[in-house]
Amino acid sequence: MARLDIALLVLRLALGITMALHGANKIKGGIPNTAKWFGAIGMKPPLVQAWAAALTEIGGGLMFAAGLLLPLAAGAMISLMVVAYVVAHRDNGFFIFNKNQGWEYVFILGVVAFAVGTVGAGKYSLDHVLKVDWNGYTPMWITLIVGIVPALALLAACYRPPAKQ
Repeated sequence: MARLDIALLVLRLALGITMALHGANKIKGGIPNTAKWFGAIGMKPPLVQAWAAALTEIGGGLMFAAGLLLPLAAGAMISLMVVAYVVAHRDNGFFIFNKNQGWEYVFILGVVAFAVGTVGAGKYSLDHVLKVDWNGYTPMWITLIVGIVPALALLAACYRPPAKQ
């Protein structure tokens, strides 16, 4: 149905470009500055984490926008949002306008990535052009596994929250 394909294209472009720009901003603002903040919130080693986050946001965002290997791109975005929730937003309430920013924004981005990753990229996508067929696999499970497993592994291996004052 053309309306569904257009809606998926609009969602993919909006979310994917937003994510890619968020990653580009980490680089533009200076990876050392991003690394300093990552270190302050407990991500180890901070310079590696800053580069990994920026490049995942840019790559995953552009892949999502283009509809290329969509469940993997959506999973990458979910993974980013899970980590952001745990390390920076979960203790700040729901609303983004709360002090230190609540988790509303990362929640919505993650849910939209999940929904689009589950439904598929649609007709106006590189997956469609390249005839990438997820039949025989469940895009929902691929999206969830790629979204949650790496995030939990990264948090277990690299997140050392600072002591609360």
